[in-house]
Amino acid sequence: MAGTLLSTQSLYIGMEVLIAVASVIGNVMVVWAVRINKSLRDNTFCFIVSLALADIAVGALVIPLAITISIGLQTHFYSCLLVACTVLVLTQSSILALLAIAIDRYLRVKIPTRYKRVVTPRRAGLAVVICWTVAFIVGLTPMLGWNNLKRLQQNGSISSDLIITCQFENVISMDYMVYFNFFGWVLPPLLFMLVIYAEIFYVIHKQLNNKKFTTSHADPNKYYDKELNLAKSLALVLFLFAISWLPLHIINCITLFCPEYEKPIVLIYIAILLTHGNSAVNPIIYAFRIKKFRTAFRKIWQQYFCCKDTPALEIQPSDKKEMPNPESHPVTPTHPPQKESLTFDPPPQQQYPSPEQQQYQGTEPPQQPKEHPPLLEQNSV
Repeated sequence: MAGTLLSTQSLYIGMEVLIAVASVIGNVMVVWAVRINKSLRDNTFCFIVSLALADIAVGALVIPLAITISIGLQTHFYSCLLVACTVLVLTQSSILALLAIAIDRYLRVKIPTRYKRVVTPRRAGLAVVICWTVAFIVGLTPMLGWNNLKRLQQNGSISSDLIITCQFENVISMDYMVYFNFFGWVLPPLLFMLVIYAEIFYVIHKQLNNKKFTTSHADPNKYYDKELNLAKSLALVLFLFAISWLPLHIINCITLFCPEYEKPIVLIYIAILLTHGNSAVNPIIYAFRIKKFRTAFRKIWQQYFCCKDTPALEIQPSDKKEMPNPESHPVTPTHPPQKESLTFDPPPQQQYPSPEQQQYQGTEPPQQPKEHPPLLEQNSV
């Protein structure tokens, strides 16, 4: 039995190391791609960078700490609690980043003509700061007293110097995890994002089937097709996040409502690996589903790993076009439209003043008219 447990733990640690390496390398590539590709520097990818930074922290910080905890390290209660709270902060920041991405994509398809005025880079940056601030508040709440210290002291499970075997369930209250964290800050945002993406797909399909919108600067069908593909990719990121984190939260609910049920250690390890593995899959989705990321990843690989000279990435022409206006009606002129503000007939008989006009104007000499160029020249302006 001990040998089986040891082999299971060794396999778990090996999987954690692989996930940590993949998470750090993949998400560093995401941040790097946004840095070198100007067409990725919009508000949506600002939130994606925030999500990537949280995933980098998971690979570089949380997973090593999780491996340390799995060994059964004897630590001070508050040291172990801080480790557990770090996981909660990064998890909550990922959820809020996904929520910000969903809201951003919704505004982009709902109000395409006013999107750039509503969602400015400054507001996007403020949204990122708010997401991280809320994540710290929610994740560090156990440090303020909502933890298992009093319960451990009452049943004599902790010494006077507060040294314990560092495990997540030993320090974090399941009341906090289920009622506050899961029912308050995980499940509602996930359901809200589900509604948002359903509305996004509805709006996009409605606009693609609507023949009334057009623009002289961009093809609306191409615009909404691109939005649809990106929305599908980001919805897949959300789906995998939910699949990865819901099993662990379900186990927490079982721990709270059915404390007598003995949970298999293998099941717990699988649930933990799913949560950490989610940090490594997002760059893979970006590479296979989003062409801009794929192009940037290829450039990074060829230039920095294969030492090949590659041309600089330029903003694609489609990225410079204006958003379609869904309220405008189709206009198919056969001739270039005339500019009314520049095409007007010169007043007749006004080019050279008559003698009577000169007498009326006094002694002023006749002047050449210069306020009305010939009509052909006006039309060419």
